Amino acid sequence: MKDYLIDTHAHIDMLIDEECSVQKLLTEMSDCGVKKAIIPSVEIGTQDNVVELANSNENLFGMVGIFPSEAKKYTKEYEDRIEDIARNNKKIVAVGEIGLDYYWDKSFVELQKEVFIKQIKLANRLHLPLVIHDREAHKDCYDILKSVNNGSKVLFHCFSGSTEFMRQCVKEGWYIAIGGVVTFKNAVKMKDVAKEVPSDKLVLETDSPYLTPVPYRGKPNKPAYFKYVAEEIANLRGMPINELIDITTTNAEEFFKI
Repeated sequence: MKDYLIDTHAHIDMLIDEECSVQKLLTEMSDCGVKKAIIPSVEIGTQDNVVELANSNENLFGMVGIFPSEAKKYTKEYEDRIEDIARNNKKIVAVGEIGLDYYWDKSFVELQKEVFIKQIKLANRLHLPLVIHDREAHKDCYDILKSVNNGSKVLFHCFSGSTEFMRQCVKEGWYIAIGGVVTFKNAVKMKDVAKEVPSDKLVLETDSPYLTPVPYRGKPNKPAYFKYVAEEIANLRGMPINELIDITTTNAEEFFKI
């Protein structure tokens, strides 16, 4: 039985500063039962930091790709570069976080879709999983993945859809990641999802430094707060915490092949 957690989505590159070294962060993680963490890419300018961190420790892993808001910066040269990185670095375990975000800016939706499709095809060429950012774009994310994806496993990071949408996703074999939002008192929809996700399709995350769980809500999130997510979901599902940890850790290791 696995007795450690895997944070499947932690922006560790955003947590490192003069007061918090990589080693300090890793020590905090270990002390709280978090053994491994996967660092997503967001901006072109921070890609190298993610790769460097992934290479710095056996328990850190990285993703390549860019966030929907960065779609205007996506070029063929950038795609070639990250493809080369992924092909030659076993610590790169997914393409992400990529997808669609209609919350902040709808002025370039079509470009977001174009870049999303390009990165899906990149993951297919690399035989890597996809980690999806989907904010207020459920139907378009679903439709594009259904029509374009050819063989890559899919994980919806920080899932924000309904229970019905979750069921649509797991019917396709896609995975659902749940983080700190599930601990919020008014997160009724997310609590319902957490109860209903099939055990073999559930993984956990923090999305550090965002979406800090109760009781630390309002402060920057970090992997050390991960246990509160696991405890809440175990309570909602009426199962022992060690059983939930074993299931979600096994799922994460199989999904990312780590």
